[in-house]
Amino acid sequence: MAEAASKEKLRIDKWLWQARFFKTRGLAAGLAGSGRLRINREHVAKPAQPVRPGDVLTFPQGDRIRVIRIEALGARRGPAPEARALYTDLDEATPPPDSGQKPDPGPAPAGERETGAGRPTKKERREIDALQRDDP
Repeated sequence: MAEAASKEKLRIDKWLWQARFFKTRGLAAGLAGSGRLRINREHVAKPAQPVRPGDVLTFPQGDRIRVIRIEALGARRGPAPEARALYTDLDEATPPPDSGQKPDPGPAPAGERETGAGRPTKKERREIDALQRDDP
């Protein structure tokens, strides 16, 4: 029985989709085919690359680099709690998306306003115009 468990494998694009890292299987296949995904420190060049429980995946997702260990292979794309049981997040430096903490984006670049700051006052508008005129 142990031999059957060790021979279980699944395509990487299908696993990433089932684990809800990507909204569509096509997006997951695009990442796998781009060469930016690693399985156990080895670059992957095709979406059909098989994965097994215990494999470690490293890939970019948005502005983060995800490091994930596969715990199980899914049978379907289920609800989020079921998908979270398929992997362990090894990157503890960044807060998980459901923790309620948002990373600090830092100060807004010069000449740009923070989201939700409302409309600029007349004085702020003049300052913005002056900054834009100074740019070549």
